[in-house]
Amino acid sequence: MLDVIRAAGTISRVGLIDATGFTGATISTVVRKLIEDGLVKETGRAESTGGKPRVLLQLDQSSRYAVGVHLDHSGIAYVLTDLGGSVVARMTRAGAGTEDPPAVVERMAAEVRTLIDGVGVDEARVLGIGLVSPGPLTPTTGMRLAPPIMRHWEDFPLDEAVERRTGLPVVLGNDATAAALGEYWSGAVNGSSTFAAVYVCTGIGSGILINGIPYHGTSGNAGEIGHICLDPDGPECWCGARGCTEVMAGPAAVVARARADAEAARSAGLDPDGPRGRSSVAAEFAAVARAARRGEPAARAIVDRSARYLAMATRTLANVLDLDRVVLSGQSLAVAGSLYLPIIQEELDRAFFARATHPVAVQISTSAATAPAIGAATTVLQSELVPLQPGTRIPEHLAEPEQARARPAEA
Repeated sequence: MLDVIRAAGTISRVGLIDATGFTGATISTVVRKLIEDGLVKETGRAESTGGKPRVLLQLDQSSRYAVGVHLDHSGIAYVLTDLGGSVVARMTRAGAGTEDPPAVVERMAAEVRTLIDGVGVDEARVLGIGLVSPGPLTPTTGMRLAPPIMRHWEDFPLDEAVERRTGLPVVLGNDATAAALGEYWSGAVNGSSTFAAVYVCTGIGSGILINGIPYHGTSGNAGEIGHICLDPDGPECWCGARGCTEVMAGPAAVVARARADAEAARSAGLDPDGPRGRSSVAAEFAAVARAARRGEPAARAIVDRSARYLAMATRTLANVLDLDRVVLSGQSLAVAGSLYLPIIQEELDRAFFARATHPVAVQISTSAATAPAIGAATTVLQSELVPLQPGTRIPEHLAEPEQARARPAEA
């Protein structure tokens, strides 16, 4: 019911009856409890339609807050959101790099404290921390099979360590799924029932939302389009397969091709004989993308090749899920999205299986660089706003007989 109120902005009790199908008695009971808890407040009355004007309800946005943290090799982004998902504060700090995990956790705890204290929010109002990172993840131990650049995080109890150092509950998640959730809560995909965020940072992934609910899969690793095989005889990927989207189209592949091409390296300002440290992949990819946007032929050809591979993977995802929208998100697409979008859109227009029935719209995220952190915070909010998970019983005092729920509710 909280999520219905959030989505509506303002809504009457009668509107809640219509939206949820619960009876008036249940609505009254739950709304009274939400008001007592300070989560919902009454905010004036609707215009009269002949009877007594109806009292409107809305979330008390400042009653609760959530922290979102996106942990990545190249940077750590932090956001603080209110109960409605609006960003109250944000900041970006140095990435995990090669630093030892315990040292990074110490730094993250201090930076979370700085974020909260910087806007004067009472920590008692903070529901918890949503912490997202590259997959694959396990629900309890974090990055069990970590990407090469974060291999030293394998088996590190990330959520436990952060919870212990901050004193706040931690919800662990996948950064691509969080990016999709952030897009949904920001209102960027209104009207789309099934959409995906194609996410490119140092790696490639995607987050999937169905009717506003993230699809996680069995272990929280759904949407890994970075590991769709595009060429069975292609280069070996760190995941153990060959010809994956990530090894064919990812930022590291773009940088490697640019370094191997003297013209592309020159136009992007790369030193072809310089160090090939992983810490510079994001910056070097951005340099290649800027050269491509300037129209440098060699750089543009390399980026276009990457975009074609990513378009193939995106079409596969769209075919499997019958998507109606794709949002391009992530740090790398924040700088190169304008180059990738037309190629991905053309591929979907040309070869999406259900194109005769409906199109798939492609758009660039308006918050591509910070969408995972925003989505991370909203995972905490969603655990508060939409708490029931499969196997969870509705409390007896809220449960209604099936025939009562089906009966037309009285105003």
